[in-house]
Amino acid sequence: MAAPGAAAPSNVAVSPRQRGYLDALASAGVPRSSDLQALSIGSYVCQGRAAGQSDQAVWDFVYPLVRNDVMDVLDRDGADAEPLVSAEETTARYIHIATDRLC
Repeated sequence: MAAPGAAAPSNVAVSPRQRGYLDALASAGVPRSSDLQALSIGSYVCQGRAAGQSDQAVWDFVYPLVRNDVMDVLDRDGADAEPLVSAEETTARYIHIATDRLC
């Protein structure tokens, strides 16, 4: 059983760069439903950066993904659970960490 707020266990094989990204998310207190979902969100950030998208365009694409994942974490943790970090703050952390550690 995972600790509250921790990502669900995963059978996904990750590279050292991806592991560093996932570890940085955990250190920053980013709630996530799974490592695979976190890697997907990070990949979208990197794709947007590589395509030369503006910060706002990256935000507009990634925010709904993060918001839905935060809701999944809340659903998993129970109806009385409160998010430790807002979807907006979680999105900002995802974008920052993915840009620094994954892209």
